Amino acid sequence: MKNTNSLNLVTSKNFNIKAYLDTCVNLRPSSLIMDDLKWKYMVRSAIRGKNILLLGPTGCGKTLAAQTVAKAIGREDNFFYFNLGATQDARSALIGNTHFDKKTGTLFKESSFIKAIRTPNAIILLDEISRSHHDGVNILMTVLDDLQRYLRLDEKDDCEVVKVADGVTFIATANVGNEYTATRVMDRALLSRFPVKIEVTPLDKDAEFSLLKNRFDINSNEQLDVLKSVCEIADHTRKQIKQEDSKLTNFIPTRSTVEIAELIVDGFNLLEIAETTIYPNFTEDGGVDSERTYIRQLVQKYIKVESKEKLFNDPLNNTSQPPF
Repeated sequence: MKNTNSLNLVTSKNFNIKAYLDTCVNLRPSSLIMDDLKWKYMVRSAIRGKNILLLGPTGCGKTLAAQTVAKAIGREDNFFYFNLGATQDARSALIGNTHFDKKTGTLFKESSFIKAIRTPNAIILLDEISRSHHDGVNILMTVLDDLQRYLRLDEKDDCEVVKVADGVTFIATANVGNEYTATRVMDRALLSRFPVKIEVTPLDKDAEFSLLKNRFDINSNEQLDVLKSVCEIADHTRKQIKQEDSKLTNFIPTRSTVEIAELIVDGFNLLEIAETTIYPNFTEDGGVDSERTYIRQLVQKYIKVESKEKLFNDPLNNTSQPPF
């Protein structure tokens, strides 16, 4: 249901932002893993129309954060999503295409991005801006600049421009780190367009365990044991990938632990969970020294005695002790 009360409130002349922020934590859904201060800062920035850059590893909830803040302030109907990392032709995606018709001649079909920036009070998500082609970044420079806020339709000096409507908030996401392929170093000019930078990081294993336990109402001791093991395994991969001599090029994100928690509720044991949702994320290249072998050995530490016979009989598992 649309939060029209919030929209009417935050756009009214008598709006008291301080009082609103004191209670905005109640608008944060349980599915979003973000502490109170960051959530409050993000809501405030969206209301003020500030450009927001969400930084963090994949699967930690950056996209969800943008979607939920739009809903929290009543702007879900004015929420627009653009995946810059998946855009091959930035000019077509952000500006539009020219078509020729025999009857009407040359026609310009504007992009959905133009529609978005013309929408007052819109929340526009620029997903994976760190993977955007440099052409896309150049096009966005004037759009994101507080002193300009317009989109040029051409490179000519006298070309038509599209003004960004009042109240529009841009939220961008970026995966920053050596472990991400196809990411580009974000230059200072682009970073300066985002006065608000919020790090969205995975919870530690204890906080993640508590959140997933409460969200999925997991109460049985057996299922709690599996959930605890999963949180510890995920935490290990997140710490391992940050090591200078890391044995991993991937890790288990929060997005995956949420899916795993659902599997636990549905009756899957740790061995079944590992086979279906953990192992496939790690490569088998390298044989006994592969990431897959490393993860199998890590999971082995948490498999209960009665389940180990199946693990030991697995032809891909030919070591008995984990390498840590």
